[in-house]
Amino acid sequence: MRLAISTGGGDAPGLNAVIRAAALAAIHRGWDVLGICRGYYGLLGEDEIIPLTRESVRGIAYMGGTILRTTNRGNPFEFPVQQADGSYALVDRSGEVLDNARAMGIDALISIGGDGSLAIAQRFFEKGLRVVGVPKTIDNDVSGTITTFGFDTAVTTAIEAIDKLHTTAESHDRVLVMEVMGRHAGFIALHSGLAGTADVILIPEIPYDLECVCEKIRARDRMGRHFSIVVVAEGAFPKGGQESVIGGSLPGESRRVGGIAGRLAWDIEQMTGKESRSLVLGHLQRGGMPTGYDRLLAARFGGAAVEAVENEKWGHMVALQSPHIVTIPFTEALAVHKRVDPHHDIVRTARATGISFGD
Repeated sequence: MRLAISTGGGDAPGLNAVIRAAALAAIHRGWDVLGICRGYYGLLGEDEIIPLTRESVRGIAYMGGTILRTTNRGNPFEFPVQQADGSYALVDRSGEVLDNARAMGIDALISIGGDGSLAIAQRFFEKGLRVVGVPKTIDNDVSGTITTFGFDTAVTTAIEAIDKLHTTAESHDRVLVMEVMGRHAGFIALHSGLAGTADVILIPEIPYDLECVCEKIRARDRMGRHFSIVVVAEGAFPKGGQESVIGGSLPGESRRVGGIAGRLAWDIEQMTGKESRSLVLGHLQRGGMPTGYDRLLAARFGGAAVEAVENEKWGHMVALQSPHIVTIPFTEALAVHKRVDPHHDIVRTARATGISFGD
């Protein structure tokens, strides 16, 4: 068996732990293991394909990022190719991936990625590639698995930031608005906000009323608590409104979700008269060493992915369904986007402890 491993989409703490566990589990079975650099770029001749050996994966479990590097712009089915006039056209290069994989004697692929990467893996499976998936996202928004590696590290980073914001906010009687990742799912904001004892948590699943947010801040003032911490997911939006976006003002510049913290801090200051500041954690949530929990989960996923290859579970993704790691079809994982349940016990607990969701 010659097994290939690729990492696609945004990076997440724990990727290297998956690579290490999968590579060692495969080598233990006597298989050859290859690493495809930058998603599928290696199989398109745009980057390298490297051998993964015991030596090359030694000591990487604690490291953030991915030794294979990654990209979120390398979809082989819609690959951007520059034209003679300088513009770009999307070209289907998936056939090249399959041809090059066959030429290299690759028998199976472990694709590590989020819902976008898993959707690409599903399309390759439909075209005959023997592929197994490993879910990866710090947003925890892949269905079929209780959690994904990288999420715990991102939440821990956010909690540490909230802890630090409390002291400076209280010292200056300020409102501090902290923006965390979560375009469509508010898991990071919810978990870190509750654990970090924020005063307001705003998530995409519960559209907020700005007046309700401001009233929570005023109520704290009346109680003698002259500071407030607001944790907001980047994709949160007001009732009847749209998510905040940045970019797109220059020719060819893409628009992306973000900027909500700055706008919210300005609005809060105008409506309450309280000095308000904003902070965007951004890629700090993706960086650094994975927590112990994420390392363990990543190692379990890597080992389970090799078992799935051995058992020919093609077109399946490994998933945590406590206390076991199982496999589920890509179609099941991709059928529904995982979102925060507004009636979940975590939301109910947050409300019961006095946290406002702006509704």
